[in-house]
Amino acid sequence: MNQFNPVDIDSLTVDGLVSLIDQTMLKPDATIEEYSIFLSGARKWGFKSVFVPPCYVPLACGILSGTDVVVGAPVSFPFGYAAPETKASEALVILEDGGREIDVVMNISAALSGEWEIVSEDLEVVVGAVKKWEEINRSPHITLKLILETPYLHDEQKREACRRAVEAGMDYVKTATGFSNGGATVEDVRLMREVVGEHIGVKASGGIRTWLQARAMLEAGATRIGTSTGQEIVIDFERAKEEGES
Repeated sequence: MNQFNPVDIDSLTVDGLVSLIDQTMLKPDATIEEYSIFLSGARKWGFKSVFVPPCYVPLACGILSGTDVVVGAPVSFPFGYAAPETKASEALVILEDGGREIDVVMNISAALSGEWEIVSEDLEVVVGAVKKWEEINRSPHITLKLILETPYLHDEQKREACRRAVEAGMDYVKTATGFSNGGATVEDVRLMREVVGEHIGVKASGGIRTWLQARAMLEAGATRIGTSTGQEIVIDFERAKEEGES
């Protein structure tokens, strides 16, 4: 079982920070050329992973071939209301195309309605399909994250979503898609960490654009940062280190 220890900010290095960042580009109006430029930049920086739309997973795998950067993609993005079997099918296509991390958007409507068994069924179907794929293909473990879309939820709904994620065998809980009316907050990250304990990761995502913001999330218990501005955050971190402000 994984153990997600708190990030030691005082001893954090540039390489250590880079290894915590999921560099993300999910713009519906971006061109293939723009995605290619983005992926080439991620190759240069060596982030933990890149997240792109499922249709561009093969492109990402090609550009990032020979690197340690993991290719990931979201499922049922950004609303989460696809049927469980549809979510599972989308996850399997991502895996067949070379993706190795999957962020699944929770059925937000079901959560808001108090229909938590629907939420659990969603997760169980996806987790089951991915585990079966791992067995058939003798694959290393595939990292699965649940996107709660916290701006829509009150605190008890966030807690219950986290509990359902743990029960279903998800590897991470994640704050937000960045496409709703808000993003990650320190309070939400702290709440999520308290619920899931040390054996599940917490990914802070949505509106994180500076090292100061990223640092606050890490101090609250995040173990992964999802952002479209990873490069800028790392440069900001380096500047803060040089000036003794990190």
